[in-house]
Amino acid sequence: MVVALGGDGFLLQLLHGMLNQGRTLPVFGMNRGTVGFLMNEFRAEGLADRLRNAKSFRLHPLKMDARTISGEHVVSPAINEVSLLRETRQTAKLEISIDGRVRMSELTCDGVLVATPAGSTAYNLSANGPILPLSSDLLALTPISPFRPRRWRGALIPAAAQVTFRMLEAGKRPVSAVADQREVRDVAEVTVSSDRQVGLDLLFDPEYALDDRIVMEQFLT
Repeated sequence: MVVALGGDGFLLQLLHGMLNQGRTLPVFGMNRGTVGFLMNEFRAEGLADRLRNAKSFRLHPLKMDARTISGEHVVSPAINEVSLLRETRQTAKLEISIDGRVRMSELTCDGVLVATPAGSTAYNLSANGPILPLSSDLLALTPISPFRPRRWRGALIPAAAQVTFRMLEAGKRPVSAVADQREVRDVAEVTVSSDRQVGLDLLFDPEYALDDRIVMEQFLT
């Protein structure tokens, strides 16, 4: 196993590094950063006992499949979310399809994101998206500053669903796609799906495990 000392950003970087190498190990993170939502409390004492008693949670990342205006093809995993963001002062215009069926012919917005349960308390929550229990088999589809339809607040979709975003007026209204920390600019089409073939195991102290922490977030004021 790996003991990671840092913040959430460092943990995501570590997990992506393991995915790139094709070898994943259980990770017990201890917070030496700022937020540390995905980390345990830092204590050097009794670490061996904490590791033996740690509770394991398996996360399945998203897979972003992006194609740019120039024809470049980029595939990248995302543990928290895949977000699409406008690149200029002009709003983005997107078409949203789920499992090959167009569900929204035009969304005018600053952006939109797809978040996993583990990532639902991060950027998704800041964009007024729902917090998803870790055991839920769902993804959050959340708009960022939607202009039309003005009152659309997003949707909950099955984790097995495949979401495709097609950029309308991609040349005039450029959009970037970001899978956690990797950005692809000037995208034309982006498909997001849950990669059930890949599992990442995070370890937590039983009294402060990730599932309980996500539930607690819903009662903070």
